[in-house]
Amino acid sequence: MKRASGRCEYCLIHQEDRPETHPIDHVIALKHGGRTEEGNLTLACVSCNNNKGADLTALDPSSGEIVPLFNPRTQNWGDHFALDGARIMGRTAIGRATVALLRLNDVERLNYRQSLIAADRCPQITMP
Repeated sequence: MKRASGRCEYCLIHQEDRPETHPIDHVIALKHGGRTEEGNLTLACVSCNNNKGADLTALDPSSGEIVPLFNPRTQNWGDHFALDGARIMGRTAIGRATVALLRLNDVERLNYRQSLIAADRCPQITMP
């Protein structure tokens, strides 16, 4: 929780902005040999956690290639994503695949993120 500053490490929604507690996600699921140790755990909101499940890869919607998902333990969020208004944009194949699999831009998530931006509760990491 401290390392993530209370934010989902995928969509950046703060724990204080959700009624349910952000669960701890295994970046590499136990069923794939992941371990319950600091280097394999990440804070994820319920939506991101449920959409990710035990997946390790997804299709890049631009190329159709199978690529690994974003790993908050080894990769920097801003290298793979940016906010364009309320929309999370993938800067890389990993970012695009993660946005698609985690459904980061579903209408209800966009609307919610827009309300957080209006309340100055959502960080602004913009496209260059």
